[in-house]
Amino acid sequence: MDDMGETSGKTGHRAAYHHGDLRNALIDAATDLAREGGPDAVVLRAAARRVGVSPTAAYRHFNGQGDLLFAVKVCGQRRLAESMAAAGELGQDATGDEVEDAVLAMGRGYISFALREPGLFRSAFCDTPELAMVLNESGVPSPSSGEWQFRSFEMLIDVLDRLVACGRMPAHRRPGAEVAAWSMVHGLSVLLLDGPFAQLPDDRREAAVDRTLRTLLAGFTAP
Repeated sequence: MDDMGETSGKTGHRAAYHHGDLRNALIDAATDLAREGGPDAVVLRAAARRVGVSPTAAYRHFNGQGDLLFAVKVCGQRRLAESMAAAGELGQDATGDEVEDAVLAMGRGYISFALREPGLFRSAFCDTPELAMVLNESGVPSPSSGEWQFRSFEMLIDVLDRLVACGRMPAHRRPGAEVAAWSMVHGLSVLLLDGPFAQLPDDRREAAVDRTLRTLLAGFTAP
């Protein structure tokens, strides 16, 4: 019996996904679960129920809970990268000022995604063994190129390299800069979501974001 034959029989459920595309329908349903309740809400049976199929049909596409959660994690990382790219897109001939602006904009895009999609943001950074990075000889994480789950990190590496190339960051300050930048921006995101900064009014929150990002950039570009 195919996936369509595994539907629960409730009216309307057969229209929930296209024939042969049950895997993506389950990922969409699980992503909605993550938006509502974070990674703990991503349950294979719950996703199957939302789509209108039996758990047996769902297990044909995912090995288990961890496999589905990893797919949601990749989706969250993709949305994060898209938010960063939309905020800080750079042309090939960008000036030094434009590269600096992109650093700030990408940081804002990162934090904006966290505040806009807290459940998906938490899921994007939940612990799954499939997402382990290797360390290069300097002890800095080296992502596997081209994979969505590492795209936001690759974007950070690229914009920092361009900060050096355009003469705004001294070359000796570049090694490990991506770790410092990621830690500061991610840490502020978590503080704004789950920490004491969650109670800040909008104007003070925006001021905190701006001051943090400008302090980070000033440290990178100081003579």
